[in-house]
Parts: sequence; C-alpha cells; structure tokens
Amino acid sequence: MAKARNTIPSEQVSSLAVADVIAGDGAALSAELHAMREALFPPVSQKTLRSFSSVEAAKLIGIADAYLRQVSLQGKGPQPAMTSGGRRSYTLDQINELRAVLEEGSKNKRYVPHRRDSEHCQVLAVVNFKGGSGKTTTASHLAQYLALHGYRVLAIDLDPQASLTALHGYQPEYDIQANETMYAAVRYDDERRPLRDIIRKTYFPGLDLVPGNLELMEFEHDTPRALAERSTEPFFGRVATALGSVAADYDVMIVDCPPQLGFLTLGALCAATSLLITVHPQMLDVMSMCQFLLMASDMLKVVQNSGGSLDYDFIRYVVTRFEPADAPQTQMVAFMRSLFRDRVLNSTMVKSTAISDAGLSKQTLYEVGRENFSKQTYDRAVESLDAVNGEIERLIGSAWGRAA
Repeated sequence: MAKARNTIPSEQVSSLAVADVIAGDGAALSAELHAMREALFPPVSQKTLRSFSSVEAAKLIGIADAYLRQVSLQGKGPQPAMTSGGRRSYTLDQINELRAVLEEGSKNKRYVPHRRDSEHCQVLAVVNFKGGSGKTTTASHLAQYLALHGYRVLAIDLDPQASLTALHGYQPEYDIQANETMYAAVRYDDERRPLRDIIRKTYFPGLDLVPGNLELMEFEHDTPRALAERSTEPFFGRVATALGSVAADYDVMIVDCPPQLGFLTLGALCAATSLLITVHPQMLDVMSMCQFLLMASDMLKVVQNSGGSLDYDFIRYVVTRFEPADAPQTQMVAFMRSLFRDRVLNSTMVKSTAISDAGLSKQTLYEVGRENFSKQTYDRAVESLDAVNGEIERLIGSAWGRAA
C-alpha cells in the first residue's frame, strides 16, 4: 500500500483547527483508496466483470447446461471461450445475446425479461432510518442480480456517503465532479441538467448508475429556501420527474436512500412504485425502524395533502445480516412476522463472511468466483442472496401481471 500523505500527527491536533485535521485525514485516505484501486484493478484501474462457466450461464438463462452445449455446437449465438481443459465460459454480454437468440426461436417461453409497454417501470426504494441496516448491500446485490438475469437496471445512489457508487467502480470524491449526481437533475437553479446526461455505464452489462457523493447534501440545504420562495415544482416530485425522463430505457430502478428521512428520501418515496425496508433483527435496530415508520407516515401524509401521489405495488421488510443460530434474532424475526405477516420477505439475508470479504476488494458476491472462498461458505451466502432477490423478482413480475 502506498505511504500515507498529508496526515497530521495526533499530538498536534489540539493546536490545529479541527477542520484542517479532518481535511488532512480525508485527503490522505482518498489518496490511499485511489492507490488501492490502481493495485486491485490494473492496468486501467477500472473494474471488470468476470466470465461465467457454462453451468453458471445455463442457470442464469434458465436452461440445462446440456442444452446450452447443444446450442453452441449448432453454431447458434455467440461462441464461448474455451480453456485448454475444454471448459467453456461466457461473458454477461454473450449470455444476453444467447437470451435473445433463444427467445427468437421459442414460441412459448420468454428468455428476455424486459418489460412490455403495458408494464410500468418498477422503482424500488431501499430505505431505513438507521445506518448499518444493510441498505447498500441489499440494493447492490439486487441490482446486479436483476442485471445478471437479463433486466435493464438503473441503480441510483442518493446517499451522500456514496457506498453504492464506490462499489461499482467509481471513487466518489475522485471520479464524480460537481453537478454529476442526482442533485444536478433536481436542483432549483439554471444549472439543472437532464438525468440522461448524468447516468454512467458500469462494467455490468445491463446495469447503469446515477452516482452520488457529498454534493447530494446541497439538496437538503436548498429545499427549505425553495419552499419559502414557493418553487413552481414541489421538492417531493423532482426525483420522480427525473426518473420518469429515462424510464423508457429501463425495466427496474433501484434507489439506495440515505439513512435519514430528509428531502431526498421523501422524494425517493414519492417516486417509488415499491418499498424495501431493510432491518437487522436486533432490538435497537427494530426500535429505530419503529421511529422511522412513525416519522415517515407523518411526513408522507403532509406530502399527500400537498398533492403528492403514493401508490405502491408492494411494501416488504427485508431481514438482513441474519444469524439463524442466534436465538434472540430468530425470536425477533418471528415477532416481526407476527406483526407484519406477509410484508416480511419469506427469505432472509444471512450474515456471511463471504459478503464482507468480497467487500474488502469493493466487490459483491455476484462478482467474485466460488474459488475464492470455501465452497460451503460461498454456496450458503449465494443461496441466501438468490432467495431474497428471487422473491423480489417474483413480486416485480406479479406487479406486472405476469404468471409465477
């Protein structure tokens, strides 16, 4: 790791302005993170997505590996890369090409899950009042799961901490410049920009990103002044307007909200067609969620009385970082199910060292290969993620009127 720069010895803190100390530490950390990215993703310092084995590709498409081999031998669709040992692998772009080829030759089964014109774009807001509830982990894995399964996905980072942005290959304070976040599309002055100009491609085919950074805090500062000046477009409709301008290009939008009930979060709640409320099944976290629900209810009633529209296809609580062997957590999940019934997802996202270990290299579990972990740990974590995300995928299909 590169040597730290611009740090200030701790014994000097008392004689310096606090802002200078914090700024120096922030600059040093930013430089180290940039150096780490260059070391992790050479030679262009950009993330790339791995290839998938023929077994993985067949599972993603929804066919048997033997049938995929037959398609390959018949020369249909893109041809896989071959190792010296005869193993076949496909990129995600090739998998999407195969979906199109198979659907063209099929009379009954759909392989490309894109929404029809009669099916509205799903906007899923991932929310909670409390940091550490697993919002970004949930949002990022869901966005990538849907992209892997052929959907056109837009991930929107509304959190000024910008973890979703960093996870998808952009260093917020280094790669994202002024007026290049959602703030640019919802601001109140003449520098407002179309959202289409802000969207960035990611290394994940089918997954685009609206990046975030600290600039998003400006909307929280600007909105009270706009309310006093009676801005022509209310704050709670601006996120929906921005997302609506690009909705035709996507099947699903995933919004990672900040861990606070500010103006951006309220805007996301008004833009959403469905809500995912993440919760860690411990008493303090559930108590915090209680406060979030009560405060959100009060504020959304104000928005509704001001002309805002709230019409959700579904609301689900997502249990995150769950440890099945922990009796108090198991009791808390049972308690939530007794209260909220089917609004709690049947599947839970288990706590796993595989997810946290993947995060050390700024990756999700869908990006790293099985060979990087013990098979039991990896399989258990992926099975949990797939179960949660598959359940949400079925809810989306149900909202579109599709058969299970």
